[in-house]
Formats: sequence, C-alpha cells, structure tokens
Amino acid sequence: MTQPRIIAALGNLFATHAVVFWHDPDGEFVSSVAELTPEGISLLSMDAMPALGIKIQLERASPGERFLLYGTKPEPEPAHDWLLDVRLRSKAFRADHASLLLEDLGLVSQQLRDHLKARSVFLGGRDRVERLKRLVLPQDTAEDLDRKMIAVLVKAEPADLSAILLRLFAGMVVDGVAHIDAESKAWSEIVGNDLEPAFWSLISAAFGYRGDQPSLRDLLFRMLVTDFARALRSALPAQLGHFVLTDAARAANACVFASGWRSHLQHFTSYDALSGAVGRELGLSGLLAPLSADDLLEAMTFEEVERRIIQDIKARIIAGEGADMDSLRALMARRRDGHWASKLLAHASPTTRALAACYDALEAGAAFLELAARHKGGFSFAHAEAALSAYRDELFRFDQLYRQMNHAADAVEPMGWALLHELRERIESAYSGWFIPQLGSAWNPILEGDGGLLALWQVPGWINQQDFYANQVKVHLDSGIRRVFVVISDAFRYEAAEELARDINGKSRFKASLAPMLGVLPSYTALGMAALLPHATLNYKPNANPDVAVDGAIVATVEQRGQQLAKVSGVAIKADELLALGKDKGREFVRDRKVIYVYHDRIDMLGDKQGSERETFDAVAQTLAELNQLTSFIVNSLNGSLVLITADHGFLYQESPLEEADKSALGEKPEGTLKVKKRYLLGQGLGSHPKAWCGNTAVTAGTSPGEGSMDFLVPRGAARFHFAGGARFVHGSAMPQEIVIPVITVRESEKESARTRSVEFSLLGASNKVVTNKQRFEFIQTEPVSERVLPRCVLISLRDGEEPISDEVSVTFDSTSNLMDERKRSVILTVKSGDYDKTRDYFLIARDTQTRVEVIRLPVKVDLAFANDF
Repeated sequence: MTQPRIIAALGNLFATHAVVFWHDPDGEFVSSVAELTPEGISLLSMDAMPALGIKIQLERASPGERFLLYGTKPEPEPAHDWLLDVRLRSKAFRADHASLLLEDLGLVSQQLRDHLKARSVFLGGRDRVERLKRLVLPQDTAEDLDRKMIAVLVKAEPADLSAILLRLFAGMVVDGVAHIDAESKAWSEIVGNDLEPAFWSLISAAFGYRGDQPSLRDLLFRMLVTDFARALRSALPAQLGHFVLTDAARAANACVFASGWRSHLQHFTSYDALSGAVGRELGLSGLLAPLSADDLLEAMTFEEVERRIIQDIKARIIAGEGADMDSLRALMARRRDGHWASKLLAHASPTTRALAACYDALEAGAAFLELAARHKGGFSFAHAEAALSAYRDELFRFDQLYRQMNHAADAVEPMGWALLHELRERIESAYSGWFIPQLGSAWNPILEGDGGLLALWQVPGWINQQDFYANQVKVHLDSGIRRVFVVISDAFRYEAAEELARDINGKSRFKASLAPMLGVLPSYTALGMAALLPHATLNYKPNANPDVAVDGAIVATVEQRGQQLAKVSGVAIKADELLALGKDKGREFVRDRKVIYVYHDRIDMLGDKQGSERETFDAVAQTLAELNQLTSFIVNSLNGSLVLITADHGFLYQESPLEEADKSALGEKPEGTLKVKKRYLLGQGLGSHPKAWCGNTAVTAGTSPGEGSMDFLVPRGAARFHFAGGARFVHGSAMPQEIVIPVITVRESEKESARTRSVEFSLLGASNKVVTNKQRFEFIQTEPVSERVLPRCVLISLRDGEEPISDEVSVTFDSTSNLMDERKRSVILTVKSGDYDKTRDYFLIARDTQTRVEVIRLPVKVDLAFANDF
C-alpha cells in the first residue's frame, strides 16, 4: 500500500473511532510509522509502553483526542489481552501485503492472510493479481483461491477444475500430435508459482487420485482407463487393473470429466490425440481382441474400441449373410450416438468421418445381404410388366445398397485401415458375381421373342421416355400450371432418384413423388436428351455420325435444345449457370417462360471416362447434394411451384475389373454399322446376332420409321462389346439399371400434411429418484419415423439448474418400426460424487443437438446411497 493510501485509510478510520490498533508483525513500517500517522493523531508504541501505561494515557486523554496504537507483535489472544476492553471499542488497521491483498480481493476471512502470504510468488505479479480479482468472491476459501490462481495461470475459463484440466491436457498436444511425457508451458507456470501441491490437492479431492510422484501423464492414464473400466460389460483386462482409480464415488467424476472432454467442441481434438497415444502405449489393440461388440457397447474412451466393434460387427454380418440384424442395428445405432462416429464432430475430424462411414458401409452391406437372402433362389418374371415392377418396387435396392456400401467404404480408404476389405469382397461377389448375372438371365426372356419387350417396347402403366413432354409437362401446363421446371441430370438412375425423393420429402413444404419411365433404347445421351424435348417427330439424320434430330433440327447442344424449347415458350440452361444468376436475375430469366429445361451433368461426365470412372459413386453423392440445392433454389428463389427431375439414361457400374468372360465380342462389325460403343452398335440393315439383343429405334424410341430410324445391337445382360477406354461404367443397353428412367415430381405445399416435424419421445416409468452414480433411464419413441416425422438426436444429462451433475449422452430416436418395443432406447448416466440435497429437485434434461432447444425437463431427486462397483 502506498504512503498516501495508508494515510487516507487511517484518516477514514479516525473519522469514526478515537483509537486504532495497528499490528505489524513483520515490522514493515517501524521506521516510517511516525510519517504515516495522520496529523493531529497521537502515536503510542505498544512495543515501548506497557499496557497499563497505555490505558492510563488513554484514560487521561482530553475529549476529542485520538490515538494510533502501533506494535510489531501479533494481536494477542483475548484471554491474554490487557487492552481487550479498549480493543472492543476501537478499530483494527493492517497494512501488510497480505492484508492489503485481502482487502483488494474483497475477501472477508482474515484467516486467509497466512494463505496469501504462502502464495507470494503468484501474488507478486500485478497482472496475475488483476486477473484474479475478476474471479474472486468474498466468501472464497483457501481451496477456491488456489483453484482460481491456477485458472489464471493456465488461462482457463470458467475457473473450475474441469476447465483447468482441459487446458493442461490441451498443452500436451502440439500440431495435433500428442506428447504425453512433455511438460507444457501451462504446467511450468503452475510449478514456477509454487502451486503444484495445491493442484494435486484439488485433483485428489475431485477424483481420489493419489501418488507418491503424481504426474499429468499418470493422471491421464488413470482417468482414461477408469472411464473405460466403468463402461465395460465384462472383466477389465488384468494388464490395466492397476490404472483404475480406487475411490468409486470420485472415480465417477473422472468418467464425467472424460465424457465432457471428448464432447467439447473446442477440446475434443486434444482428447482424440491423447486417448490415441494412451491406447497405443497400453497395447490396447491386442487387449481388446477377446472382447465382443456387446462387451464394449457403452465404452467410448478409445478409438481402438470403435475399430474392434466394427471388426466384430463386420464378421457377424458376413457370417450371418445379413440374417437377424435387429440386434446389430441397435448396436450400431448406439455407437453412432457415441463419440467416435458422431455426425456432430465428423466435419472437424477425418477419423470420425471415417468411422461414421464404416457404420454406413456396415448398414448398407447388411441390408444388401438381407435382400440377397430373400432372393437366394434367383429371379423369374412372367412378363415385362412384372419384371419392371419388381425392379421399381424392390430390386433397385441392390444397386442402391451396393453404391452406398462402396461409397462409404471409399471414404474409409484414405485412413489406410483394412476394416472393410472382407465386406467389400463379399458384397462385390454377391453383386457382380450373382445379382447382375441372375438378373440378366431372368431379363433375357422378357426382351426376346415376338411378344417380347424389344418387339413392343410398351408396358402397361408406364410412360415411354419419348412421351415425356406430352404426358409430364404439357399436361400440367394445360391444367393451369403457369411454369414448369424440368431438371435433367445425365445418367441419374432410378435408385439414386429414390434416395433424392426421400431427402426432399424430409424438407418442410416440399412434396416429392417418384415414378418410372421406360427409357429409349439404345440408352445413350443423344437419343435420351432428344426424346425428352417437345417434338412432333424424332429421327436420325442419315450421315456418317448418326445425329438425332427433333422436328428436323439437331439438338446435340444446350443451345440447340433451347431453340426447340422456344417454340413452346421455353428455354434451356445449364444448372450451374442458373444458380450463378442468383435470385433476382434468375427470376428475370424465367419471367416470360413457361418451360425451363435445366441440364445437370456430373455422373456421366466423370463415369464415362477411363481416368475418372472409379469416382462414379462419389459423383452420385455429389449429384444428390447438387440436385437438392438446385430444387430448393428453384422453389424458394424462383417461385417454382412444380419441378420435374429426370434423366436421359441410367448406367451399369461395378467395382471389380472385368474379365474376358464379360465381353460379348461380335467378331467382324456387321455391314451397315455407323457407330460402335461398349454397350450399343448403331447402323442400317444390321440384322440379328446370337450374342446381342437386336431391335430398331422406331419401336424403342419412336423415331420415324425407315431412314429416320436405326437398327441396333446391344450386348446381353451386363456384357460389353469391347473394353476400350473405361469398362466399369457403361450404358446403352437394355438392363433395368439403364432403361428405368426416374421422374421425380416436386411440389411446394402449405398444407399441414406437407410440413415436417421431429419425432416425439418420453421417459418410461414413474421413478424419479437417482440412488446410484450409474443410473439407467429408458425412453420410448412415441411414433415411427417417416417422411414427414423426422429423426431427432438429443443430448441427455442430469443438471442442477444449468450446472451438469452427470455426463451428457447423445441419443438418436430414428426407429421406423411400428412395434413399441423396438422404439425403446436406454441411457446410462454417470452422476458426479457430491453432497446432494435429497429433498430438492434436480432435473433430467434432453436438448436437441442441433438447436439446443430443451425438449424434456423432468424433476428428479438425487440420493446417492452407494456408489456402483465396477
């Protein structure tokens, strides 16, 4: 305290008291006390004068006279204080550094003076003291002060032990790499300010951690192994037992901390790095080998646990051929709600993205094998209508699941893991070695013969692709629709359209319906694009490269198609160009148009090239996202009330390389051949061929008979005429994947039935009492998820007001089952140790993970009668 401040403080005391005691045990002001005594105040030395003499002088004092009693001895105990009567009607003054700090910090307990003296190194820094002032409360204890001093040193906010630990552990990770033996700058600050013993005292009180030579490294190992042990459903491997914290109640706090750390959006990356380093040092991969996915169901501590679970599920899927998957689906759902496969964290962690993709692949692979098991006898169709209806209703799922599984597995490949190799091989064998050949064999008799589909190319209830404009566009314009948007995505096949329709139906105010068309044959771009345009005639130009003409005009480019559309007040534009216009210019562009054809090309652009055909399934995923964006833009920004999404053709694709047996070689090209591709051959007067399906475009595409049409040969089944260029991605022939063309009709609706909402759920049972630090709660999803009733992911915890008193567990309610038992989800919460008032209410709270909106708040009583053994 500065001299003016001391004089002013003494002056304030003498304004209300005649006597002020100043004990200065350290003798800091012996030489200057006379100078510091305010003018008009008598200074009496308690060191030089006996107590009786002081009392006599005070008794003889004249009215208004004031005295400062100064001494270098501590204040005596009341029983030995000869001046106690005087002291009781006087005021005490302290000017030592600790007392000044006590005053500056606003603390009320004088007993903290010695504690502050012991913290002189920390308190010697003015900047540290200023930051401490912002944290201190009047009633703080010595432990509170130590915790807040440490928080200042490590820059933890808030100043609680969890935040301090998060900062200290984060300091053990540099550029994403864990250094579990290194001493971080934050830890050096604690040691350098003599606060290391205080830190370990706080840790011991919170977690029950004690040791002869405590260290952050050892604490980290013990907290993580304890968290793992408490979640394990079987015996902990003996090699890890000595790491477990033995105080069961306080060990629960370690689990709550670990759970909060790995779900912390700022600090989870340090958790991932450090838990990975600990897992490797423990040799966890080998220790987990005997444990099953069921044993590890609730264990979220280590990434190696997730990989072991994935390995076990994969093996069970392959061994069971996809049979009885209910328990595995429940297991996978629980793991998706955990840390390592969390969709909430996937954007920031390549490991999390890859592990989430593993579960995508497992689910798709299991569903594929289940579907295959239902059709293990192969396929047989009575006629074309039955065959195409079977593909429309169910068989398209083989292609969809094969794509989804491989696309998910591709996302795992960059990690260098071998987790999914056997599953990929099994699915590849089932798809390319069984499904495609079996479907081709069953499809062959449907096409051939005088009454076969190739001779008629008509199916009851199905629109032909060349009739698209008349039956799908003009009919709406005639009914009064002001404007129709048609989005044509090159090679967008039916199975992907089914997924897109489901995605669109998950949006409020959007209603999408999917129907198939019978595509033109050969199924290639020039013919398919032309067939979709408004036209009176469709024909081939008799030239060396047979161009397709609409009403006599070639329509190979977007500009040429726009000229044809202008005849019906229409226009053509590429998808990226339309989006680039934005809202205002886009509205101006479509204002006077009745029909807007929007051309999108990603799948064919990448798939139909040898160098990029392996990206086919990624192209489909991008197409789904882009068509979703495009549809929303048309409806929301361009006021489009009707959008039709379709394609020129589909495609066939397989991951495995083709062999010579997959080739349907024609030998010599037939006379009259004009164009040869891997999946079709065009010409005049081609005749028939035993290795090909044969036909004429007048039947299969509605081209003008005679010179305006082309004969064609297309390979049977999934065969190719040649392998020049890419061979995995093909189209042009007559397999259902190529000729079942999707038409998605998207409308905007304000009807209540078109609005989406999140699924509801509630707590089962009437018990509202928590009696153990591991408490199970069971919830019921009150209705199935559907297109309009969407899944809901929530974070569930126990709280005292806003303060969590348990870990926070993520749960997703996404069951589509009509059976209530299959819609139940259970949650195990770990409750912190502590003194809980069993007469007051705490709360079980569920908050939406996306919006953080509270959807459940239920009062519970907490009476921790005992701690769980583990």
